[in-house]
Amino acid sequence: MLKGKRTDKVPDIQKTVVLDAPMEKVWKMVSTSEGIAAWFMPNDFQPVVGNVFHLQSPFGTSPCKVLELDPPHRLSFAWDEFGWIVSFKLKERGDKTEFTLTHSGWKQGDEILPKAQEKSSLIRDRMDGGWTKLVEERLRNIVES
Repeated sequence: MLKGKRTDKVPDIQKTVVLDAPMEKVWKMVSTSEGIAAWFMPNDFQPVVGNVFHLQSPFGTSPCKVLELDPPHRLSFAWDEFGWIVSFKLKERGDKTEFTLTHSGWKQGDEILPKAQEKSSLIRDRMDGGWTKLVEERLRNIVES
């Protein structure tokens, strides 16, 4: 290892679930402003690559930018100024949909994130639990009803 090289980067968060809903229904809930607001956060999202939008997070308004859009298979966006990338990936599984969320772009574990004023590792652990609830409960309840 190189002297002085830091290797304690916080790992990505990844959540994969199989939802008992057609891919078109799941896509609508993860690629429209109304859908995203129903299970995640209020927003002014528009499904256009390069579009700047805002999520209304518990720490205030978070600027975001659509990075990738491949309907109905993939959507990714930059979230806030921390370097975070959130990706939604959908795969058809018969009459069901495999949905994978990845939250990447984490910094070193001991780096303080400005809005929360807490270490990146603590925020990551808290958000890991939050994503579990959002994907496995809130999104599932909406698309399976």
